[in-house]
Amino acid sequence: MEFPIDLERLREAVGRFSRASVLVLGDVMLDRFIWGSVRRISPEAPVPVVEVESETHMLGGAANVLHNLIALGGHAQICGLVGEDQPGRQVRELLDDLEVPDAGLISSAQRPTTVKTRVVAQSQQVVRVDRENRQPAGSKDSEAILAFLEGQMPLVDAVIISDYAKGVINGQVTSRLKHLTAAQGKLWTVDPKVPNMPLYAGATIVTPNHLEAAAAAGIHIDQPDYVRLAGNKLREAYGFQCVLVTQGERGMTLFSERGESHIPTMAKRVFDVTGAGDTVISTLTLGLVAGLEPEEAALLANFAAGVVVGEVGTSAVTAGRLIQAMEQGSQLLTGGK
Repeated sequence: MEFPIDLERLREAVGRFSRASVLVLGDVMLDRFIWGSVRRISPEAPVPVVEVESETHMLGGAANVLHNLIALGGHAQICGLVGEDQPGRQVRELLDDLEVPDAGLISSAQRPTTVKTRVVAQSQQVVRVDRENRQPAGSKDSEAILAFLEGQMPLVDAVIISDYAKGVINGQVTSRLKHLTAAQGKLWTVDPKVPNMPLYAGATIVTPNHLEAAAAAGIHIDQPDYVRLAGNKLREAYGFQCVLVTQGERGMTLFSERGESHIPTMAKRVFDVTGAGDTVISTLTLGLVAGLEPEEAALLANFAAGVVVGEVGTSAVTAGRLIQAMEQGSQLLTGGK
C-alpha cells in the first residue's frame, strides 16, 4: 500500500515533539568506545594491535532510547536497573548531563551495570566486550520498577519498552504495564526480543528486525515472502495494533489494519548500525504521540534511522537534522515529484 507524503504535516509533527513526554522502561546500559588505529598484527596471535587514542562513554540500551527522545526535543524519563558500581554512577552522570532525573534507576546489589565496550579502529569495530547479568530481575527489583512506573504513568503520554533481554522485562512488569496503559489510555511501544514476544501482546506497535520477526513467527527466512508472512502472523497472534519490521538496507515494512506499507531505506551509506533500533522506536513513538498515523510515524523513523547508520558509534538525531533528512529524502520516495 502506498501513502502520500505530506512534508508540511511531518514538519508540524516534529514541532510538537517538545510537548511529548515518554517513559522508557527497559535494559539500561553504558556504551564504552575505545578509539584507536591499527598498524600491525600481534606477534602473539593473528589479531590486530589497536593503539588507543581516546575513550568515550555514552548512554546505551534503554538509556540510548531516552537520549534519542531528548535529542529530538521530547521530554523523557528512564526506568531500569543499574549496579552499585562505577559504570552505574557514570550512567547517572550522563543522565545529569541531559538534565534527566535518575529517580527511575534502581540500584541493584545482585547485578552489575550492563557495559558494552567496543574497540573501533579506522571507523571499523574490531571487537565488542560485554559485561552483564542476563538473569531475570528479582522480585524486589521488579517491585521497585513497578512502583516508579505507577507513579509516572499519569504524567506521560506513552511508554517505550526497550528490551535487550537483560532481565528487566518480565511477565510481572508487562502485566502491570498493560493494565495501567489500558486504564489511562496511553500508548505503549516495544523494541522487542524474540523470547519475550508473548509478553507484549496488545502493544500499540512492536519493531522487530526481519530476522527477529521470522523467528518469533516460526517462519523460515528462505521463503521469498517471509517478511510479509511474519508481520501478518505476529500482528494476528498477539493482537498488536501494528508491526513495523525493519530490514536494514531494504528499508521497513509496516503491517496494520489498513494493510501493508513498505518504505525504502533512506541511508546513503552504512558505517555502523549501533543504536539504529533505539532511534527507530524513539522517533516512531514521538510521531504517534504527535498525532501522526502509523504510516507517517514509520516514515519519520525511517528518515531518522538513515541518519544514524551513516555515523560510527551510538548517536542520536536532533529534530533539525531529522527535518533536513526528510527534505532531502522525500524526493527519493516520490520519484522527484
